[in-house]
Amino acid sequence: MARLYLVIIVLGVLGGVGYGAWQYYNDTQQRIQTLAENNAKLETALETSEKSIDAMREQAAQTAVLTKKLQEDLQKAEQYGDNLRTRLRQLDLLADAIADAKNLEGRMNGATAKLWREIMGETGNSAGSSTDLPFWLQSKTGSGSKNSNDSTESNSTDSSQTQAD
Repeated sequence: MARLYLVIIVLGVLGGVGYGAWQYYNDTQQRIQTLAENNAKLETALETSEKSIDAMREQAAQTAVLTKKLQEDLQKAEQYGDNLRTRLRQLDLLADAIADAKNLEGRMNGATAKLWREIMGETGNSAGSSTDLPFWLQSKTGSGSKNSNDSTESNSTDSSQTQAD
């Protein structure tokens, strides 16, 4: 009978070890499946982040190019403004206005009309006709000095040169 108890005990121990091994195997398989799913998610996240980084690098390069172009445009605009300030310092508008006000008005209106047409052309209005001018720049009807520029057109915005009749 002792043998029978010993066989039962051995079978119980072997059964317990077998059940433990079966549980360990199931748990390990479940962990492997979970880790494989997490690995797939991480690979997808890594791919997405790499694409985002590449897109950000491209955008940074594009931004650098645009910033450089804006800086160049700003320098040109500042240079143009400096030019205008220098030219205005050189002009004696008061003497021109006293000497021939109509001529000065005509040249100013002509330069303004030319500038207005350029602005209209650059903003998409390609018609560029005199009807595109605002009401305050339309040519005036009536009698005026023969020196005034009634057509409100000028080939030059350089008002330091006077028009010869």
